[in-house]
Amino acid sequence: MEFFDYWRLCDDLSIVQAALLIVGEDPSSVHWFVEGLDVDKRPFGYEAAKTALINALKKETIEGYLCFQHEHDINGNVVGDGDEVDISASLISVESLKVFLKARGIKSGFFFPESNDRRNYLDPTNSCYAPKLAAAVAVWENVSSDETRLSGKTPKQAIEKWLREHANEFGLTGTDGNPVAAAIEQISKVTNWKPEGGAAKTPTRPQVSSNLCTPEKNIENQEDDTFDDTEIPF
Repeated sequence: MEFFDYWRLCDDLSIVQAALLIVGEDPSSVHWFVEGLDVDKRPFGYEAAKTALINALKKETIEGYLCFQHEHDINGNVVGDGDEVDISASLISVESLKVFLKARGIKSGFFFPESNDRRNYLDPTNSCYAPKLAAAVAVWENVSSDETRLSGKTPKQAIEKWLREHANEFGLTGTDGNPVAAAIEQISKVTNWKPEGGAAKTPTRPQVSSNLCTPEKNIENQEDDTFDDTEIPF
């Protein structure tokens, strides 16, 4: 677990905390002094994230509770609220924040841990995305981990079957919508972990031990061994 993963326990965060987490900083060690730093000394992206969150709360595009800095008289008494947002007291709903971030194209980072594990080369939005590479990785992972797909089939046969079933997902189909045989063959050759071939694995039934002895006949129920069933008229 990362040192700041415990922040995932929070349902609500202050603007400062949320902005720091968006840019990958741990609020525990930064939030109390970050606003005291010169703007150019603050974490990269923090100022932009903070500004976006303040505006979103004002426009109510993010659910939360907006607080303003108190105004004081000359004696230090609170006389009302000013126009400046209190970024430490204002709260933001984490679930609402996630929706807000996704709508603006931010789908990775602290608030999307499930996306952090996704390898970039499998991301279709990556400018260097290679469909055949993604298909090769996907088919190997799915077929090699599922014994039912290999039942009665060689790895190559199981791989080809999976690729045909998922061809459209990886652009492996032609203008007629059918899987392109050449592409299926290329990927199968790369991902086949048993290129030497061999018989497919088939389920086997338990073998009866040859050491088992024929049970002795019960004397009371012993039949006449001379009985000939060929005499039965049916």
